[in-house]
This record gives sequence, structure tokens and C-alpha cells, in this order.
Amino acid sequence: MRAVVQRVSRASVSWEDGADGRRTHEIGRGLAVLVGAGPGDERADADALADKVAQLRIFSDAEGRFNLSLEDVAGEALVVSQFTLYADATRGRRPSFVGAAAPDCARDLFLRFADRLVERGVSTRTGSFGARMTVSLDNEGPVTIALSTDPWETRIRG
Repeated sequence: MRAVVQRVSRASVSWEDGADGRRTHEIGRGLAVLVGAGPGDERADADALADKVAQLRIFSDAEGRFNLSLEDVAGEALVVSQFTLYADATRGRRPSFVGAAAPDCARDLFLRFADRLVERGVSTRTGSFGARMTVSLDNEGPVTIALSTDPWETRIRG
């Protein structure tokens, strides 16, 4: 699994939800987390990644050092599914997404990731899996960290 984690002062995600109209979920201080799953990922990967995100020390202490985690600051998490984290852009100009997990598997892992954060006591909001969403955030710092439970080749080859 892969995640892009951004420390935020606030974040929101909005989408159209059929009969319910426009839906929006918001958080205050915490982390906006874009999460994608690969075809070989399992529940243990979702748990490990969520544990890392909850305990990642990227919040400043009184001395301005990165010594505090999301759990330490009682921050919130906004979790958004993001299959495009598995884009392969090594050939041509149009990325391929064949490296992403199948939708049913990805949905289960996305939900497991969010549930694990909740189990750890993190107030967690999510987007709608598979929906076309608009994400808005104020990246604090800015601090943005990319995490992966598998090797993540990002180099562009000639």
C-alpha cells in the first residue's frame, strides 16, 4: 500500500452522492492521507501503514522539533482513496494504472486503513471510495511524506 501524508491545519473532501446531493467531510488540525492499494496488498499492510501514519512524528513540540505524532497531538485524519498512487509513467505520457489493486480489494483495504486509525483513537473522516472528489487542504509547514509498504519505483526512465 502507498500513502501520501500531508500535515494540515484543515482539510476537506467533497463529492456528489446521488440522491443525497453534495457531501463534505472536514477535519481540523491533523493529517490528510491519500491511500492506494496494490494487487498484492493484504489487511496486514493496511494495518501497518495506518500504524505508521498514526505514530509518524511530524508535528512540532515546544522546541519546534518533529517529535510528536498524530496520536500525541490528538489530531484528526482525512483519508481519501487514491488509486493514482500506483500510476506507472515510465512509458509515454499517459500513465498506466494496471499496478493498482482491483476495486473490490482496494475498497476493503482502504476501509481497513481508516478503521485501524479509528481503533487507535484517531478521529477519522473519509471520502467516498470510487467517487470523483474534490480535496481541499491547508498544508502546514508544508510537510508532505510519501510512505509505502512495498518498493516504490518513481524514477522516470529515458
